[in-house]
Amino acid sequence: SKKVPKGYFAVYVGENQKRFVIPVSFLNQSLFQDLLGMSQEEFGYSHPTGGLTIPCNEDTFLEVTSRLY
Repeated sequence: SKKVPKGYFAVYVGENQKRFVIPVSFLNQSLFQDLLGMSQEEFGYSHPTGGLTIPCNEDTFLEVTSRLY
Protein backbone atom coordinates (compact mmCIF):
# COMPACT_ATOMS: atom_id res chain seq x y z
CA SER A 1 0.00 0.00 0.00
CA LYS A 2 1.15 3.51 -0.75
CA LYS A 3 1.37 5.72 2.30
CA VAL A 4 -0.23 9.15 2.31
CA PRO A 5 1.34 11.83 4.54
CA LYS A 6 -0.72 13.26 7.37
CA GLY A 7 -2.84 16.16 6.14
CA TYR A 8 -3.13 14.75 2.61
CA PHE A 9 -5.33 12.26 0.80
CA ALA A 10 -5.20 10.31 -2.44
CA VAL A 11 -7.55 10.71 -5.38
CA TYR A 12 -7.70 8.86 -8.69
CA VAL A 13 -8.21 10.85 -11.88
CA GLY A 14 -8.78 10.19 -15.56
CA GLU A 15 -9.13 7.12 -17.74
CA ASN A 16 -5.93 5.60 -16.38
CA GLN A 17 -6.90 6.35 -12.78
CA LYS A 18 -3.70 8.28 -12.11
CA ARG A 19 -3.14 8.72 -8.38
CA PHE A 20 -2.61 12.20 -6.95
CA VAL A 21 -1.90 13.03 -3.31
CA ILE A 22 -3.38 16.40 -2.41
CA PRO A 23 -3.81 18.48 0.77
CA VAL A 24 -6.92 17.96 2.89
CA SER A 25 -7.32 21.76 2.84
CA PHE A 26 -8.58 21.42 -0.76
CA LEU A 27 -11.82 20.02 0.66
CA ASN A 28 -12.78 23.52 1.81
CA GLN A 29 -12.27 25.08 -1.63
CA SER A 30 -15.35 25.65 -3.80
CA LEU A 31 -13.50 24.68 -7.00
CA PHE A 32 -12.55 21.34 -5.49
CA GLN A 33 -16.05 20.86 -4.10
CA ASP A 34 -17.29 21.10 -7.70
CA LEU A 35 -15.06 18.13 -8.56
CA LEU A 36 -16.42 16.25 -5.54
CA GLY A 37 -19.94 16.92 -6.77
CA MET A 38 -19.06 15.42 -10.15
CA SER A 39 -17.67 12.39 -8.37
CA GLN A 40 -20.81 11.95 -6.28
CA GLU A 41 -23.04 12.25 -9.36
CA GLU A 42 -21.08 9.60 -11.25
CA PHE A 43 -20.15 7.15 -8.51
CA GLY A 44 -22.34 7.98 -5.52
CA TYR A 45 -20.41 6.83 -2.49
CA SER A 46 -19.07 3.66 -4.09
CA HIS A 47 -15.74 4.27 -5.79
CA PRO A 48 -14.31 1.51 -8.02
CA THR A 49 -10.69 2.06 -6.96
CA GLY A 50 -11.47 1.91 -3.25
CA GLY A 51 -10.32 5.54 -3.07
CA LEU A 52 -11.89 8.79 -4.15
CA THR A 53 -12.26 8.86 -7.93
CA ILE A 54 -12.63 12.20 -9.72
CA PRO A 55 -14.39 11.76 -13.11
CA CYS A 56 -12.50 14.29 -15.19
CA ASN A 57 -9.38 14.17 -17.30
CA GLU A 58 -5.97 14.78 -15.77
CA ASP A 59 -5.51 18.14 -17.49
CA THR A 60 -8.74 19.51 -16.03
CA PHE A 61 -7.83 18.20 -12.58
CA LEU A 62 -4.38 19.78 -12.73
CA GLU A 63 -5.83 23.06 -13.95
CA VAL A 64 -8.31 23.20 -11.06
CA THR A 65 -5.86 22.15 -8.37
CA SER A 66 -3.15 24.53 -9.61
CA ARG A 67 -5.52 27.37 -8.68
CA LEU A 68 -5.79 26.07 -5.12
CA TYR A 69 -2.14 26.07 -4.06
